[in-house]
Amino acid sequence: MSIPTEIINRKISHFELCANHDVEFRKKTTLLEDIELVHQPLCETRLEDIDLGTEFLGKRLNYPLLITGMTGGAEDVERFNREIAKLASALGIGFGVGSQRIMIRHPELRRTFDVRGVAPDLVLMGNIGIAQARNLSTEQIVRLGEDIGADAMCIHLNTAMEIIQKDGDHDFRGSLDAVRRIVGESRIPIIIKETGCGFSRESGSRLEGAGIKWIDVSGAGGTSWVGVETIRNRALRSLGEAFWDWGIPTAARICGLRGLNLNLIASGGIRTGTDAAKSLALGAKLVGVALPVLRAWISGGVDAVEAYLNEFIDELRVALMLTGCARLDDLGLDSIVIKGDLLNWVRQRDPITDY
Repeated sequence: MSIPTEIINRKISHFELCANHDVEFRKKTTLLEDIELVHQPLCETRLEDIDLGTEFLGKRLNYPLLITGMTGGAEDVERFNREIAKLASALGIGFGVGSQRIMIRHPELRRTFDVRGVAPDLVLMGNIGIAQARNLSTEQIVRLGEDIGADAMCIHLNTAMEIIQKDGDHDFRGSLDAVRRIVGESRIPIIIKETGCGFSRESGSRLEGAGIKWIDVSGAGGTSWVGVETIRNRALRSLGEAFWDWGIPTAARICGLRGLNLNLIASGGIRTGTDAAKSLALGAKLVGVALPVLRAWISGGVDAVEAYLNEFIDELRVALMLTGCARLDDLGLDSIVIKGDLLNWVRQRDPITDY
């Protein structure tokens, strides 16, 4: 069976647009700038002894960091997945592949997602959209993960993106029932992730009720996938421009999901180790990055990505030390001050009493 050119072109187009065009939110930010880390001058730590390790999916990560799913399904991006996965494994951080939708009809493209050969110890996440997951059996979804040796499957929610995408999905009825069914039947963990628009507390609560344990908040302030599709789909440019900045800021999403029985991954505009420290202090267990990794790889290959990630980790370690923390678990609400628009979000929208 020949592979539809439109699917391949979309995969490559997404990759190239993110690498080379202005696809980030224009006016809306993550609101992480409304968080101040509290300096503790009388610290009792040694920088080199600060423990940044954590557990995820039953494995040990050296750092609370994931490279979240970006691509796969085309030969032109296969090298990116393999090189970045190998680096992630060497550093002791997690890695996710992009949507495996194309593997359903074209299993021969498995190789573009398969990184186990170069990263046998990697904490690896597969990926499929909710629109496809609804129509697949749980066994088919699990097989997508197992075929690449994934430790978990991410199911991504991308309603806003699909609406602007040419020939995108417009019908998402039955999504929650599908999640409940998949979680109940799956033999590997299921992670729910947004794609740059974030989660309301109501949605988080419903997913908690469906049995979900991990959510990647993927809030507003980083890459706008509505923006990406707006550039690609000229027929809906006016609608896309209207919703380019749609979504809930990343920091507000972490706050809004506090108190639920959910483990949170903070992504969406996370760029620095200081961003990571603020997100972890708010209550996230891990942080995820994507666009900076892609752009570093485009500009300087694996060496540039490694340099970026090492700077990120060094900054996170220093942030812990300067807030008087010896390990990740020491970071908490007493390590930060919340102000500005983020404080308004917390007070007006999210019924949390511990701020």
